[in-house]
Amino acid sequence: MRRRHALPSLILMTDQRQGEALWAALAALPRGAAVIVRDYERSPAERRTRFERVRRIARRRGLVVLLAGTPAEAVRVRADGCHGPAAGRRHPRPMLRSMAAHDRCELIAARRAGADLVLVSPVHATRSHPGARYLGRVRIGLMLGRGSRERIVVLGGMTAGRARALSKLGVKRWAAIDGLTPAGQHQKRKAVPI
Repeated sequence: MRRRHALPSLILMTDQRQGEALWAALAALPRGAAVIVRDYERSPAERRTRFERVRRIARRRGLVVLLAGTPAEAVRVRADGCHGPAAGRRHPRPMLRSMAAHDRCELIAARRAGADLVLVSPVHATRSHPGARYLGRVRIGLMLGRGSRERIVVLGGMTAGRARALSKLGVKRWAAIDGLTPAGQHQKRKAVPI
């Protein structure tokens, strides 16, 4: 199935702790970047309202919008794609599909499911998973093996500098929450799953 959008090289993940700083983060993204709207802690009504606002801004700015959920949910809210375990399900509408991988088995499963993007995480220590074991550069290299890195997106404690350092491994795409949200504008929060 053909995608309607080119693969983004930069992805902003939404998170509860961004609060109103999300809007500044969206405004700073370059054309062609993507945003994955998660907002797991919000009620369905709040999530829908926030998604609609993100989608309007994204359309105006030339950004790609993925919804964390199933392909059918993404179609229902007119997203450009979906993110999560259900993204492996086929759907007749062309859309970007991204899946998370925290180890080699999940990476292989995402590739077999035909995910357009595989978010490998956590690469570094991250506030999303305080105290959790992270992959680091060596384990990322081992996890990716000799497979193609074209669809790999690194996530977890990522910044532009860390993304440049990982580009030596052939990884050209990265995603972040804090690394793309204006400093000092985060809300305190509890850990939320990626």
